[in-house]
Amino acid sequence: MSKTETTQVYGYTKDKDKLIKRLHRIEGQVRGIERMVEDDRYCIDVLTQISAVSTALDSLAFKILDAHVNHCVARGLSVVQGDADTDLSEYPSGVFDSVILSQTIQATRRPDYVLHELLPMI
Repeated sequence: MSKTETTQVYGYTKDKDKLIKRLHRIEGQVRGIERMVEDDRYCIDVLTQISAVSTALDSLAFKILDAHVNHCVARGLSVVQGDADTDLSEYPSGVFDSVILSQTIQATRRPDYVLHELLPMI
């Protein structure tokens, strides 16, 4: 890297080593599931392990998401919280650089409206 290039710092950068360790642990769990399938283990046991891996990945994703939001706020990016069913139409088109939905689609009364407002036809 030349002296003029800068290294991008992301919200998770300070916890990168911990995140990589967690990813290695999850990788080991996935390999364990592979062995279970190869050994013709009981379906419920396999599904239980798949559920554990899914939970571990979700937890990791939330840690990265949390770090991302905190990093964005620290850099001065706006964070707006509101009701996706009613508040989206109040904002002009193209006002958001990115949108983070946390359990929004599952909790909204009108997911079609939310998706239409967030992803208008081009």
